[in-house]
Amino acid sequence: MSSLIRVRQHEVGLWFRHGDFRALLRPGAHWMPGRYFRGDHVELVDTLQNEFTHELLDLLLLDHEVREQLLVVELADHERALLWKDGRLARILGPGRHAFWKTRHELRAEIYKTDAVRFEHDKLDVVLSRLPTAAFFEDMRVAADHRGLVFVEGERLDSFGPGVYAFWKGAGRLTFAVVDLRERVADVAGQEIMTADKVTLRVNAVITHQVTDPQLAVSVVSDTEQALYRETQLALRAAVGGRPLERLLADKEAVGAEVRDAVALRAKAFGVAVRGVGIRDLVLPGDMKTILNQVILAQKQAEANVIRRREETAAARSQANTARLLADNPLLARMKELEALQDILAGTKATFVFGAGDVASQLRSLVRDAVQEEGEEK
Repeated sequence: MSSLIRVRQHEVGLWFRHGDFRALLRPGAHWMPGRYFRGDHVELVDTLQNEFTHELLDLLLLDHEVREQLLVVELADHERALLWKDGRLARILGPGRHAFWKTRHELRAEIYKTDAVRFEHDKLDVVLSRLPTAAFFEDMRVAADHRGLVFVEGERLDSFGPGVYAFWKGAGRLTFAVVDLRERVADVAGQEIMTADKVTLRVNAVITHQVTDPQLAVSVVSDTEQALYRETQLALRAAVGGRPLERLLADKEAVGAEVRDAVALRAKAFGVAVRGVGIRDLVLPGDMKTILNQVILAQKQAEANVIRRREETAAARSQANTARLLADNPLLARMKELEALQDILAGTKATFVFGAGDVASQLRSLVRDAVQEEGEEK
């Protein structure tokens, strides 16, 4: 007596006798021996469930026919694999033995060693976006004008330009740093500093800087912005504290240049170039402002008096020179008298008749008589 076993198109049968594997049953009808129900049994496996797992997998793979029906991927502890199904990424495989039915799909496995740390693939975007990859990869995205650094167990692996990068987990302790290479501006505001002549004022400065060596920027200091802020504070105190207020106000540019040189020397050690330092504000206390304004006003008044005296002296000197010239040149004096007479008579309709003699003397006599008459009337 025999029994009929039907294996559907999407199934295979695993025939066991007394717990030992006997044969693989392909889709179709199979007549089993009469003793089937006494020591034999058949397990029907759905091949649409692509991955095949079984407690006796190692034993089953010894059978040539079973092996032909499966794609078997065996991975060591330092290996991973990408499983492609009909040209599409299906899974990422970790260490161990994996078996997949290939009877209904085209399967392909790409095996990678995690010793290389970095994972490179021409379809990296697909790998990182199509599947949950957090268990296998750590990714780093570097924007334009930035530089990415990767460290394994504290040792630098490499530096990377703009782009997307992936690294295998389990290859060591990974650390990432993305450094901005653009020029940046930082404010150093509200610094209370005492000048050499004991005047306390508040200084606001601005520093322009740019990272030139990303490796130093992340390994020498933990935060380049804070390091620059601290160094600028110290340099400001040294530059301002060594000058009296008058010198400080007269040449802020010199203070900025001194601070820039001091900070640039220190910043170079942690991979940063200082492009410029400027003193934006010098804020004086209220009473000091009043005193300073009074001093400036007094200085300007003194300067105005000096200018006035200088001009008066120049005018007197010019008059003396003119008088000396007229005394030495009677003809020139005569011409000056005629010019004066012309100015006096300009715009009048009076008629004067002069007799013989010196016209200027006659004119002076007329003026003197007019003054006397005016006095008598009063």
